[in-house]
Amino acid sequence: MPLFPNSKAFMAPQPIMHANNPQHETFHKFFECWICEQNSYLEELVSAARNHETNENDDAVLVPLIESVVRHYEQYYQAKSKWENHDAISMLTPTWRSKLEDAFLWIGGWRPTLAIHLLYSKSGIQFEAKIGDLIRGLTTGDLGDLGHDQIARIDELQKKTIHEERVLTEKMAKQQETVADKSMVELSNAVSEMIRSENGDVGNEENHEEKIESTLDSKKDCLEELLHMADDLRLETLKAVVEILTPIQTVYFLIAAAELHLRLHDWGKKRDVNGAENVISGVRNHPSGLQVPS
Repeated sequence: MPLFPNSKAFMAPQPIMHANNPQHETFHKFFECWICEQNSYLEELVSAARNHETNENDDAVLVPLIESVVRHYEQYYQAKSKWENHDAISMLTPTWRSKLEDAFLWIGGWRPTLAIHLLYSKSGIQFEAKIGDLIRGLTTGDLGDLGHDQIARIDELQKKTIHEERVLTEKMAKQQETVADKSMVELSNAVSEMIRSENGDVGNEENHEEKIESTLDSKKDCLEELLHMADDLRLETLKAVVEILTPIQTVYFLIAAAELHLRLHDWGKKRDVNGAENVISGVRNHPSGLQVPS
């Protein structure tokens, strides 16, 4: 039976538009609020895991918390979908993430199979920590104590997710190749010839502008569809992992997911700040004598 059969996703807030506030900047604010909420949920999950050690029959407490955390992820992807409809290009290169996080992005977000790798990594850590108990035949109930049926289901999920990732990766590659298709090459040549011409025709220039917008919009629509598909797979994989695990195992998994996300975000932001400071310091001390105002 599903862990949360009757849960409904939170409805994401409608985007707020201001004259001097681009849509992706508005999502940046949403993301900062969302990540603060994720930190709060992390504290609740850690507390629930600690309480479980003294009260093993507390699924009635764990299940509602798990439902809330999963709905929190649903809220994120619902909101993200709205902004993708408005500006898919910005959502592929999110300014609210650090360069470190950017290096690990896959079609505008985390690679779905990462959830399974995370599960196995945390399982190995907890297995090693309590290997003595497991050898003595004691059950720990955490991720280090996965059953044979659970491992088989996780393996199947991994194979399925890898296949779906490859399909989307190939679609993304084909879409990226269209930047050099016949229509783009002809258009880039026509506009270049117009720029080189000393007697540019205003009407012809306007016609080119319409063609440019029309051509780029068609590519943007394809990128938007790919983003939606990738996000669907991310959320689908997360939920599939949760369905395989027991409530307390799910709590440990969600703790590991939040910790990795929050710490990677923090580390990346610190590296970006330190990197910017190093660049400024390097310019100030450049042998050319170039000075940068403080």
